[in-house]
Amino acid sequence: MAKFEIVMPKLGESIIEATITKWLKEEGERVEEDDSIVEIATDKVDSEIPSPVDGVIKKRLFNEGDVVPVGEIIAIIDTDDDSSEVEDEEPIEVKSAASSITEEINSISSDVKVEAHSSDRFYSPLVRNIAKEENISMQELDTIKGSGKDNRVTKDDILAYVKARKETPASAPKQTQIAPIQKTTQAVTVQAVPVSSEEGDTIVEMDRMRKIIAERMLTSKHISPHVTMFIDIDMTNIVNWRNKVKNEFLKREGEKITYTPIFIEAVAKVLKEFPGVNASVDGNNIIYRKNINVGMATALPNDNLIVPVIKNADQKNLLGITKTVNSLAGRARINKLQPDEIQGGTFTVTNFGTFDNLTGTPIINQPEVAILGIGTIRKQPTVLETPDGDVIGIRHISIFSLAMDHRIVDGAMGGKFLKRMKEVLERFDPNTEI
Repeated sequence: MAKFEIVMPKLGESIIEATITKWLKEEGERVEEDDSIVEIATDKVDSEIPSPVDGVIKKRLFNEGDVVPVGEIIAIIDTDDDSSEVEDEEPIEVKSAASSITEEINSISSDVKVEAHSSDRFYSPLVRNIAKEENISMQELDTIKGSGKDNRVTKDDILAYVKARKETPASAPKQTQIAPIQKTTQAVTVQAVPVSSEEGDTIVEMDRMRKIIAERMLTSKHISPHVTMFIDIDMTNIVNWRNKVKNEFLKREGEKITYTPIFIEAVAKVLKEFPGVNASVDGNNIIYRKNINVGMATALPNDNLIVPVIKNADQKNLLGITKTVNSLAGRARINKLQPDEIQGGTFTVTNFGTFDNLTGTPIINQPEVAILGIGTIRKQPTVLETPDGDVIGIRHISIFSLAMDHRIVDGAMGGKFLKRMKEVLERFDPNTEI
């Protein structure tokens, strides 16, 4: 028998560990090449690891729920092929068959800078980021008791510590010297309203993705002071153009053309004119993003949400954006996105019109500073100015909403951004070729 070692694969540039959520094969069970043997999850993506060889699962080295660093051996397979012997070689990293189903939304677990400390203790990027947001020093972080493997501090550990710290703040010692001025915020403890179930009610625990979405929505509202502005846009030229080209496009390209690529093309153009909306906040610093990477919120069959990203959208023409949008949306709905395809967003678009909703007030996808909501396109009577005076006509109107982080995007910038979106879309050339 030869031995083949399966290692935890790297699922993205900023991901250094993953959680084993479910073993699909038992020890002693035979597997064939490409059989999925384990499900893993990060804060960005869920995936399955397939077996690259035929053989028998000799040993599983971690349990369900364990957090495993990238590159760590997680299982050993006995094969009949002596050429698979790797005992004296470096472990082979197995690329996961992506079946990703995570949010939304750009991640809060990206690499963050933290102060230097002398502890040998390992902390994941997510834990470090929470510590940074809650002003927990590395020395204080070292005191938190961990429940993970090798006493590692998990996300639940640090969130429980933060909650306890806010509920029972320590008494400040009397100062004998003048202390330096520090930024302070008033801690407010919010107690959830008690909820009781009644006979006939059905209680279902949130799935993992819904828990992540709920947590990130709360985090975003806590981080960013949200302000939302609205504008109505005449989409008549765009509607007429799409009606004119959609059948020929479907026949020629074998796929549909929706309104989404047109919106993203306009967003990319306007973001170049308003770099303050294509930005992030890091403490007292504003990071103006060089790249324009537009995320598009996509509904999944299980009613959850994911945000694939069109990278460098400003460098693509309308056909290129259309191809990218269709590919990402299609693979999102069947859980086939690659981890890198849901990372790196700098601005997000969400289309309420898909469900015939007029408008909405979306929540910002951290660490971005704005998100554009697009309402349904409806025929409405509209006052039109003509050389002969005002007349009433039937036009296709959509309401756009911009939710913005008021720390750096104020009403003037947000209003100008929306006005420019209106100009770009209403001046859409009905003779555009694609």
